[in-house]
Amino acid sequence: MDITNQLTSIVAAILVCCVTALAQQPAPNNDLLTSVKPTAGLYGAHSDANKEIQEALTRAVAEHRRVLLVFGADWCYDCHVLDHALHEGEAGKIVDAKYLLIHVDIGEGSKNVELVRQYKIPLEKGVPAVAVLDEDGKLLYSSGEGEFEAARRMLKKDLVKFLTRWKPL
Repeated sequence: MDITNQLTSIVAAILVCCVTALAQQPAPNNDLLTSVKPTAGLYGAHSDANKEIQEALTRAVAEHRRVLLVFGADWCYDCHVLDHALHEGEAGKIVDAKYLLIHVDIGEGSKNVELVRQYKIPLEKGVPAVAVLDEDGKLLYSSGEGEFEAARRMLKKDLVKFLTRWKPL
């Protein structure tokens, strides 16, 4: 075998190894989600958000957790995307361990208006919108700039960073 054939064989072998190695790597998936199946009744059209928040605050004291309020509606696709992301992967583990998750239904913008005001949620910036309460019910964070409105374009690492920042110590 001459030198040209040897080099061709070596290059071909290297390419095969590289392609094989790349094929075995999991595809990068930094997006929260690109598509989810909406969960019917996620925002519970007949639920009592005030009561749920009070019950969560009672549990939060006993369990040393924060209360994560997610304002949205069943018609909002990004609300379903965010909810799905809050239940899977690293974000899901943090939520399970450190937060009590409450969905607050805004309907077409006219439901739970008093809670929208109380937790400083600017609906004109879109939903989903998020508020974080400490175990005493004090508002620690409110997404006043529409940070979660385009949940389908958020990165998983950014959601994990947010949850980590606001979790109890």
